[in-house]
Formats: sequence, C-alpha cells, structure tokens
Amino acid sequence: MKPGSIAIVGAAETTELGRIPELSQIGLHADAALNAMKDAGLKPADIDGIATAGETPVTVAHYLGLTPKWVDGTAVGGCSFMIHVRHAAAAIESGLCSTVLITHGESGRSGIARTRPAVSPGSLQGQFELPYGPMGPPTLFTIPVLRYMKTYGLTHEQLAMVSVVQREWAAKNPRATFRDQITVDDVLNSRMIAYPFRLLQCCLVTDGGGALILVSRERAKDFPRKPVYLLGTGESVETPMVSQMEDFTSSRAFRVAGAKAFAESGITHRDVDHLMIYDAFAHLPIYGLEDLGFCSRGEAARFIWERNTAPGGKLPLNTNGGGLSYMHSGMYGMYALQESVRQMRGIAPAQVPGAKLSVCHGVGGMFAASGTIIMTNEAP
Repeated sequence: MKPGSIAIVGAAETTELGRIPELSQIGLHADAALNAMKDAGLKPADIDGIATAGETPVTVAHYLGLTPKWVDGTAVGGCSFMIHVRHAAAAIESGLCSTVLITHGESGRSGIARTRPAVSPGSLQGQFELPYGPMGPPTLFTIPVLRYMKTYGLTHEQLAMVSVVQREWAAKNPRATFRDQITVDDVLNSRMIAYPFRLLQCCLVTDGGGALILVSRERAKDFPRKPVYLLGTGESVETPMVSQMEDFTSSRAFRVAGAKAFAESGITHRDVDHLMIYDAFAHLPIYGLEDLGFCSRGEAARFIWERNTAPGGKLPLNTNGGGLSYMHSGMYGMYALQESVRQMRGIAPAQVPGAKLSVCHGVGGMFAASGTIIMTNEAP
C-alpha cells in the first residue's frame, strides 16, 4: 500500500456498550454497521466490499442487504480487524472494490446468539495443550508472562501498574465500563484468577461492536467526517499454541507485523503521538512496547511504571481505558482501531493535544497472530 492512499471515512461503535441483552451477535454487527454508515453519510447500497470476523461476511452481507464485489472472512482472533483494514486497503488500491465496510459485534457478556466454537479435540491445541487442563485465556496467557518475569525481573507491582494507568485513562471516558480510580495495592488485593493474574489484570467481558468504512484518498474529501489516512500496515501469525512460541518473552508475530507497518509508513518511533496496544491482560502492553521497538527488551515495565504512558506522559497509550477498563467483548481489536480514529479526528474523550499520528497494534489468540495499523490525520 502506498502511504496515504487509503482513508477511513466512517467509524462507529454500537449504540450501547457493556450489557446489551436486547441485541444478538448479528444485531450488534448491524447496529455498528448502520452507525458507521450514518457517520460516513452512506447507505447499504453504497457498500461494495465487506470484511468481518465472528460472524461470516456472508451472514453479515445478507443481514444488511449487501451484494459485495469483495469479501474477507479472515478470523485469527482479536486482531482480525487490523488485518481486515490491511486487506481492504490492498483491495481498494487494486480496484477490486471502492467502499469497504468492516464490522464487529459480539455478545460476550449476554451470550445472545453468540458463535464461539469449541476447540476440536483433533486440533493442535486439542491434542497438545487441552489435555493438561488449561481453562481458557487466563490460564494459557500465564505461560509467557511467568517466563518474562523470571527472565527480566518483572515484579507483581510493575505488572499491576499497567492496570492502574489504564484506569486513569478510563476515568476520562464516559463510555468506559469502569471509571473509579485504583491503586497498585487494589490490583494486588483483587481476587486471584490464574497466577500471576488477578481480577483487575484480566480483561472485561462485555457486549458491543464497531465498524469502519474505507475508501480511496481521492474520494475521502467527499465525506462529512475528517478523513483518517493509512500510512502503514502489517500482519503476521506465529503458532496456535502458546506453549510453542519461539520465545516466551517476545512475540515473533508482533515483531513482523510491527516492523512491516513501520517500514511501509516511513515513520520513526519519535514521530508517534498516540499508541494503542491490545490489552486483554496486563502483560500485553509490555510485550507490545518492546516488540514494536518503543522500549528495549526488559525495559517496558519500568517505562510504564515511570508514567510515560499515563495521562500527561510522553507516549499516551490505550487512551480509551483499554480492554482492562473500557470494554472487551472477546475480540478487542475493533475498539482499539476506533480509539485511534477518534484521536486522529480530534474527538476522543481523552484527546491527546495535537496528535497527528497513531499506531494501533493487536493480538489474536495467545500471541498466535498480530496486526499493526499506522494512521494519520494529515492529508498526504
């Protein structure tokens, strides 16, 4: 993708976030999609490309009355939507379609018509991890963080500080699920879930969704909202089994996706005004800061502890409150993208003054996949 050749012209989340028992999973997709179309001043007939995960693009297209020329059903977990953005940019640039809708909706808390397939006993995870008794992400994600703690001396207090800083950002966001301030002691005194994760170091479980609309740079000026231009994109996968990571203290997929996005965009780390790193659990921002190159190995926890990513810090991180305090319906990547767009439009509840460039980085599965999107509000 040529930097700046594609723009996001529509962006919206579902009308409500948190607990939405009156909407099914497909209803959440539709609510978000219609909100994004309204944001862009479009109607369903204007959409000729669609991408989604959770639900299939066939289902979402039928439900919305679309007959697209291009579809993408890439589903690699929570970063699927970053990868959809990358694929959509390539499709528009190559002329396969002109107006792409990317949707997400998930009834993570209410479970209304939720599709969450069980792990097959014949899969790699089913054969080589599940027999040992893991109980979902909280237990599986403990494997790498425990090695990181041993290797780099990450303390429980430093790990807790991630949650504290996220809550400070959430306090500025009226739509955040949790807004009350917390301390390191509050985090360490919360209920143990799976060592070393305590309750306040684990993501929320909520209902919600979001949608984006992408077009070419040439068309961007025709829409009512301030366009947000794509500068760089990256994607990668490593392994479906967290136990088989190349290095428990670093994600190979993170490193590949991030490096590709930075190389494509032509920016340096000093250029970045705003950063979103998927934070399903408290250790993920630490890995992201290091694997994206903002911190050296073993130094990200101290970087956060010294309040560099907090309100007023030099690198604002997860300014919506993140998956730990804002919302997390199961696949969080869409909400990180939404916050990057809000920051670039200058309308975020916790707006970073003068922010011109945002990096949005996601994870899928247990470090299984990754997607990185770099965007700006300055026309190329």
